[in-house]
Amino acid sequence: MKILLAPSETKRSGGDLPFHLNALLFDPLLPHRTKLLHTYMNILQKGDIPALSKMFGLKKESDILVHKKDIIHEPAMKAIQRYTGVAFEYLGYEDLDSQAQTYIDSHIILFSNLFGPLRASDLIPEYKLKQGEPVGDIRTEKFYHQHAAELLEAYLADEEILDLRAGFYDKFYKPSKPYTTLKFIKEGKVVSHWAKAYRGIVLREIAKARVETLDAFIELPIEGLSIKEFQTKKQRTEIIYEIA
Repeated sequence: MKILLAPSETKRSGGDLPFHLNALLFDPLLPHRTKLLHTYMNILQKGDIPALSKMFGLKKESDILVHKKDIIHEPAMKAIQRYTGVAFEYLGYEDLDSQAQTYIDSHIILFSNLFGPLRASDLIPEYKLKQGEPVGDIRTEKFYHQHAAELLEAYLADEEILDLRAGFYDKFYKPSKPYTTLKFIKEGKVVSHWAKAYRGIVLREIAKARVETLDAFIELPIEGLSIKEFQTKKQRTEIIYEIA
């Protein structure tokens, strides 16, 4: 089983390992990542504050200038540790034991707006790129769909898929075979903002139990959640959780 996960806008600074673009998931993506990263770096070097403001999704010049740096030579850390959004906070990777961390490293595929599909263990530098914003004339979701979708199809051919991403990331890759997603409801209403937190909670329990199949996942007890129903449409099965 492989788990697809969206990144977060917020990221942890620092790192203590070198960044190597050629070490990321999928060797055939190297020339495409190189092209995109060079385009990104050229925009940073030009220093056009309005252009950077739009690409970063930031307004204050002081905040913009923090991210105007040569990320290729910045220190790196695991992608799963770099992202600090709500889902990652509730996952609590650093607090998991080594076996659960190893599970996360090998079972999660993240979808970076700049680097494309990544293993959780892939080492990346801190960067800033607002979701949905192009890098120059490159729309990254279309770019990675064009160059990575077939690679992902082959990579996931023999895997069951649990897709915990937000809908936007279907533009990067949408499985052509059956896959499973989650929805959370409370008192009959769909939870939206806090869905990220519950995805993190679910992922934490999956990692602790080192779940290898969707059947085992469905049987996994998760405190505060109960399965209300399953809804299947074409290739997509949605597990609907009721929040206690």
